[in-house]
Amino acid sequence: MRLLIITQKVDADDPILGFFHRWIEEFAKQCERVLVLCLEQGNFHLPQNVSVASLGKERQRSKPQYVARFYRYIFAHRREYDCVFVHMNPEYVLLGSFLWRIWRKRIGLWYVHRQVNMKLRIAEKLSHVIFTAAKESFQLKSGKVHVLGHGIDTKKFFCADPKMKNKEPLILSVGRITKIKNLETLVRAAGLVKTRIAEKFVVRIIGDAVTAEDRALKTDLERQIFDNGLAGTVVFMGSAPHGQMPEVYCSADLSVNLAPTGGLDKAVLESMACGVPAFSSNRAFAPLFGPLAPSLLFRHGDPEDLAEKITRFFAASPSGIGARLRQSVIAEHDIASRVSDIAGLLDDLA
Repeated sequence: MRLLIITQKVDADDPILGFFHRWIEEFAKQCERVLVLCLEQGNFHLPQNVSVASLGKERQRSKPQYVARFYRYIFAHRREYDCVFVHMNPEYVLLGSFLWRIWRKRIGLWYVHRQVNMKLRIAEKLSHVIFTAAKESFQLKSGKVHVLGHGIDTKKFFCADPKMKNKEPLILSVGRITKIKNLETLVRAAGLVKTRIAEKFVVRIIGDAVTAEDRALKTDLERQIFDNGLAGTVVFMGSAPHGQMPEVYCSADLSVNLAPTGGLDKAVLESMACGVPAFSSNRAFAPLFGPLAPSLLFRHGDPEDLAEKITRFFAASPSGIGARLRQSVIAEHDIASRVSDIAGLLDDLA
C-alpha cells in the first residue's frame, strides 16, 4: 500500500506532537511508500521510503497559501498514493475528499477529542473509515468507527531502573496548562497532602501556557501557590522535548491527570508505560486500571479525594503496581500493533 498522511506537524522534538514521528516510522514498516503532508515541519529523521512536505507554517505563510499548496500537492502526487490517513484535523477531509473520491482514494480519519463540531460531522460522512483511541474519544454515532487504542512507544517509554527516584517524592503532571486540565485541583490537593505527611515532596507541572487565556490561568495558579505557602513544592517546569519525556516520567513516583471523563489522555498512558502509577479523574481509564481503579481514580474537581489517595499511596508504598500498569498499556496501546491495525484496515479498503 502507498499511503498519504496528512498531519499537523512533523517534528521529533515537539513537546506535544513529537510522538507522531514514531507513528510515521511504523507506517513506513507497513507501507511500500509513505507521503507526509504537514502544516509545519521541524526536525525529523525518517526511513527512505518516507517523504515529507510542508504547507509552510514554519515560513509564516498565509491560510490561502496553505490551501493552494495543499491542492497542488495532492494533485501533483495523486498517482503516488492509494489511501489517505488524516490525523486529527477533519478540515483536511473536507478540503480533499471530493478529489480523493474522484480518484478512488480511500480516506481514513484518526480523531481523538471530546469536541464535536460541524467539520467533524461532515468529515464523518466523507471518510470511508474512522479510527479512535476509545469509545469516549469519538462522540458521534457511526458505523465507520474502529476503536483501536492509542499508539504508545512502549519500548521508548520504559524505565530500565524504576527505583532510581529523587530523594524527595515527586508528583508529576504533564500537559498543556489550560482550563480543562483542572490544575487548581492539583494545587489545592498538594496543600492538603502537605498537612498530612511529614516528608517533603515536590509537584512538577510539565507543559506550557499557549494562549492568552492559558497564560492568565497560569498567573492565577502561581498566585494560589504563593498564597497557600506552596512555593518550592508546586513548580512549573515548562515543556520538555518529546524525546526527553521517558526520563521525565522515570524520575517521578506518581503522575496525576485531572482532565474530565472523555478520551484517553496520552500522558496517562505514557506514565503507565514507564511503570509510574497514574492517578486520574477520567473514568474512561477504569477498564485499563482494572482492580487498581479504586486506588487510582479520584472524583473530578475534588482535591480532598485526590489528596486522600495520594496520602494513602505514600503511606503504603505499594510494590508491583507500575509493572501491572505497564503490561496493560503494552497489551492495549502499543504503537506497533495500533499502526499495523490502521494500515491493515486501510489496505482492505484499497
